[in-house]
Amino acid sequence: MNSSQIIKKLKSLSSPKNVAGMARFGINPQKALGINIPVLRKMAKGIGKNHDLALQLWDSDLHEVRILATMIDESDKVSLRQMDRWVLGFNSWDLCDQCCMNLFDKLPMAWVKAIDWVGKEREFTRRAGFALMACLAWHDKQAKDQEFLKFFPLIKKYSTDERNFVRKAVNWALRQIGKRNKNLNKQAIKLTKEILRINNKTAKWIASDALRELKSEAIQKRLR
Repeated sequence: MNSSQIIKKLKSLSSPKNVAGMARFGINPQKALGINIPVLRKMAKGIGKNHDLALQLWDSDLHEVRILATMIDESDKVSLRQMDRWVLGFNSWDLCDQCCMNLFDKLPMAWVKAIDWVGKEREFTRRAGFALMACLAWHDKQAKDQEFLKFFPLIKKYSTDERNFVRKAVNWALRQIGKRNKNLNKQAIKLTKEILRINNKTAKWIASDALRELKSEAIQKRLR
């Protein structure tokens, strides 16, 4: 199928009821079709990897079409320019997170862009930086602990960002890194205690929530 056929197919699957539900969960309903992720994954599997088609689908500006683009793109053909262009198109947490976990965290430059993007003021660009940190901790099995420790000063610095989609991503990154192994768990717990000393409501929520999970018996048992 070409891009026009794919978009036509997705539009035929649209659900106004699902779109309304998406809005209630903080997902931007503008240009959304209300199609579930499993449906998109099944379609992506049928289409296969195709970089040029992914670029065409992204340019459609439709929510689920863009998520599908992140699923079929070829990571070895993605450039820094494309990453910076696509991140500016993030307008909801799910598009941001899907792109980071489906595509961006597989790129060598993900480590650089995570640091770069958290320094940007735009809400979903900063979220993308922390989402990348979380996804790298989740998916990159070969990365050394030192690479994740480089993120800790940034997690602490931006723990005071009160914007909902940023604070949740900071918390996600902290928890995911701290669950990676015993050493990083110990270091992450230490960091949460430092953040708890910051006189800021958002920072205290991020740290206390992360600390609860990182010290939980389930996580400690798994790490042992």
